[in-house]
Amino acid sequence: MLASTFPARYAAILFIGLQLGSFSLLGQARTEAFAFVFEENTYSGFIDFPTEAPTSLIVLIPGSGRTHMAESDYYGGVRAMFVQLGLAVMVYDKAGCGQSEGTYDYNQSVQNSSLEVLASIQKLRKLKVSGSRKIGLWSLSRGGWISPLVIAQDPSIAYWISASGPDHLETIGYFFQANWRVQGRTEAEIGRLYSEWLTGFTIQRKGGSYQEYLAASPTIQYDSMILALRGGVFSTEEKFLSFQQHLLGESFDEETGLTIIVPHFSDILSRITCPVLALFGEKDSQVHWQRSLALYQETIGENGRLTSLTLPACNHLLLSCETGGYLESWPELVAKGLGKPCEGYQERVKNWLEELKVIR
Repeated sequence: MLASTFPARYAAILFIGLQLGSFSLLGQARTEAFAFVFEENTYSGFIDFPTEAPTSLIVLIPGSGRTHMAESDYYGGVRAMFVQLGLAVMVYDKAGCGQSEGTYDYNQSVQNSSLEVLASIQKLRKLKVSGSRKIGLWSLSRGGWISPLVIAQDPSIAYWISASGPDHLETIGYFFQANWRVQGRTEAEIGRLYSEWLTGFTIQRKGGSYQEYLAASPTIQYDSMILALRGGVFSTEEKFLSFQQHLLGESFDEETGLTIIVPHFSDILSRITCPVLALFGEKDSQVHWQRSLALYQETIGENGRLTSLTLPACNHLLLSCETGGYLESWPELVAKGLGKPCEGYQERVKNWLEELKVIR
């Protein structure tokens, strides 16, 4: 999750990119409508079924931003991969997206999102949906905060596949530094820019004024990458004050100054006993994959339940890329023969599920 500054252009790339894959749902599965109620709103989704009785059902937990599950191919590559492996797949739209009721909230807490996912799982079990006796999770990015919270509240979850999962901290700081690096900025420039950004952010989260924020961050307001993020991080006082209200209720890490998204995250991960497959792209400019991998190894790895794989030349979406930067668009990658699921990703998932005897 990139706070309120998630790049609109990257969200578009995300929408296109997650339709990718060497598989197609067409002719491979039947898809049925699925709905459940959470906090008095009806959420709308779909379940894809393989041609034979599914051996398991996997719930897809998406990353940040709006969802478009009503679009038949949204997350199509991932959905089709699991269907061809003999699993049923459930997806649903977030509140205010697609046919789901309610109002979309970018800053919905991951704790609340986990309760939402649990409500969907309870409905699957109540309906005795085929495959729901063995439910697993696949999550992307922000979903890597939600899945452990779901597992903590529902120990019967059979397995978890984490794609580009974050550690306990907000990812925007890493996002800035990684993408400045992709742009060719020197380490000295990156250090100055990041220090200025962090100073401004600290003023904001501690209740400072917009004028104090502007005075402390005169250079970064005109940085080309910051300007690309919807015209600036907080280009108006209204935007600044709106996000400040959100921050005033958050917890922060004293060492880094960043928002703690999941308090006691290490403890939560350490208590996971189901098998976990963690996948990371080594050119991920959204999530600090090295830090996340180390955390997984120190926690889930201690239980002997962790399998991990890092993929070279692979971006946040586990697609082949050149730089992994947020300005690297999918059409540009395709023109270069890239933008496909990284070599080894789908094969590793298949082999891991076979080892668990989840698939035949």
